[in-house]
Amino acid sequence: MKINKLTEQEVNDIIKKDSLDLSTFEIQPTLEPNIFDADEHMHPEVRNRMLMIADDFFESLNIGWVDISDITLTGSLANYNWSKYSDVDLHILVDFEEVDENVELVKEYFDSKESLWNEQHDITIKGYDVELYVQDSKEPHISSGVYSVLWDGWIVQPDKMSREIDTEKVKQKVNSIITSINSIYRMYKSGEYDKTIRMIDNLKEKIKKMRQSGLERDGEYSFENIAFKVLRRTGYLGKLFDMKNKSYDKSLTLKENFKLKNGNKLK
Repeated sequence: MKINKLTEQEVNDIIKKDSLDLSTFEIQPTLEPNIFDADEHMHPEVRNRMLMIADDFFESLNIGWVDISDITLTGSLANYNWSKYSDVDLHILVDFEEVDENVELVKEYFDSKESLWNEQHDITIKGYDVELYVQDSKEPHISSGVYSVLWDGWIVQPDKMSREIDTEKVKQKVNSIITSINSIYRMYKSGEYDKTIRMIDNLKEKIKKMRQSGLERDGEYSFENIAFKVLRRTGYLGKLFDMKNKSYDKSLTLKENFKLKNGNKLK
């Protein structure tokens, strides 16, 4: 794992790379034609496959006493800013309180099941990776495009309104967070594993709040949300999660000291 502090020029170069070309966030003339028809209605074969995937995942949760409120497609594939980097963001809506009164425990359970499912499966729909989420039906979800796969219709109809991306603020935010990741990495290399875990949790919460505030203020085209997507595409968020897992393992590892017959330790 090699994480370096980036100069402003290096950040500019990252933004200019094909995988991070900000033009991929621009408005498309139509919705993704492999997902929606000309009337902006989901293709039946696509809808049926999404329902199959969601139903199979829901059965694995072992909460048969709870009903699904809805199954929705959200994110860029339910909008005009889709690109080759888009995912099928499939949300299963249930009332968390119907599962258990301890909503936080329910959320942790669903998070772990989502993570396990997404790691174990490599399912694509029309070339796009499927990402499953369980969403509390009482929790508002901010998105400019939401399609009900279960009821086969739009909940939030997207529009083609042109939006400008604040490129400079995107680059500033990306560099700031990468600098923080770099500092945490130095902490990890020095063997401060418990502190590393705490710092990663704090940074993850900061990134989550950053993105949420941007979505609430300017929607999916906020510089905070674009910065989040840039960090995800570069793999820096993945490095952060990987560093937390390694820190946890190392913090609980107890090394063995082997002794020779003469009493000396084997190094």
